[in-house]
Amino acid sequence: MGGRVEFVQGNEACVEAALYAGLDFFAGYPITPSTEIAELMSVRLPQRSGKFIQMEDEIASICAIIGASLTGQKAMTATSGPGFSLMQEGLGYAIMAEIPCVIVNVQRGGPSTGLPTKVSQGDVNQARWGVHGDHAIIALTASNHQDVFAVTVDAFNFSETFRTPVILLFDEVIGHMREKLEVPAPGEVALVERLKTSVREGVDYHPYLPREDGRLPMSDFGGVHRYNVTGLFHDMWGFPSEKPEVVHGLLRHLVDKIENHVEDVTRYREYFVEDAETLLVSYGSAARSALHVAVNRRQRGERIGLLELQTLWPFPAALVREKSRHAGYVVVVEMNMGQVLQSVKAAAERPERVFLANRVDGVLIAPADIQNILRLIQGKGV
Repeated sequence: MGGRVEFVQGNEACVEAALYAGLDFFAGYPITPSTEIAELMSVRLPQRSGKFIQMEDEIASICAIIGASLTGQKAMTATSGPGFSLMQEGLGYAIMAEIPCVIVNVQRGGPSTGLPTKVSQGDVNQARWGVHGDHAIIALTASNHQDVFAVTVDAFNFSETFRTPVILLFDEVIGHMREKLEVPAPGEVALVERLKTSVREGVDYHPYLPREDGRLPMSDFGGVHRYNVTGLFHDMWGFPSEKPEVVHGLLRHLVDKIENHVEDVTRYREYFVEDAETLLVSYGSAARSALHVAVNRRQRGERIGLLELQTLWPFPAALVREKSRHAGYVVVVEMNMGQVLQSVKAAAERPERVFLANRVDGVLIAPADIQNILRLIQGKGV
């Protein structure tokens, strides 16, 4: 890369990427283990003529970034589990009103106050289903700081492309560990900018009428166009409607614009998958331990591989099915009670051969924990 090299925390890598992607506005409320994101943003963003504001709580934070995005700004907030819970209604509003923004959730143990300083991956299903009602969502994660940077830039690009909020679902270990980050030179990574409407004035602007390619032009609120923004089901002008055909059409649009582009938003890494008899499926910091196991056992002649997921939602079922088709065993490595396990089982051709290796006690799952599960599975010949 042609940029600079840093030695940073994962939270800092996320900040560097957001600034690289063109972040204009950050609103947030400090909460462990995401606090470093807000702290660094309070210094770095104003240096680039951006706006940082500490809100009174997480509800206000997501409402603030929604408002900023409507005026044409690239906007982001960061939180952890309890704050993410408070943001769900605002997140649903952004989905319904099709407002681009990025929400970072650096996960900790829960529910409730839980384990504020310990690692967990327990918010995977909340990221998908925390908002009430039918909807689609994009949620990305990573296991190292270079990929934290990459998926953070992806999050802003996807948000602008699909006019939707995007969730970055990191975890405490990734947020707080330090490692090398190569920051690309400006222009080295492609950025997606806001698609502005070509209609200059008058009433010809339809804020919720997609183009033939599915993209939805957006006019800065408070600019040349007056239009309605609401969390109610609405027509192409943004006005509330209960007409069945309008409701059906809008809901299909909100879901299809993401679910029909699963391949476009799927990010992953694979290691030794081609001939793997045992396939590990993992993500986030758990994938680091899984990779250690795969490399160690591979050196001893065992045919084992790792599929590391970086896109958790929409779940890449076709990818998982293809990569696991020839494996005798599939072992999902995660730090929850099996939230990705259920999606892998639903995708696999032989769900009875899918098993779980997990920890849920606030301690990073170690290679030895995974080894023990593998020995148990292989020893029983299940």
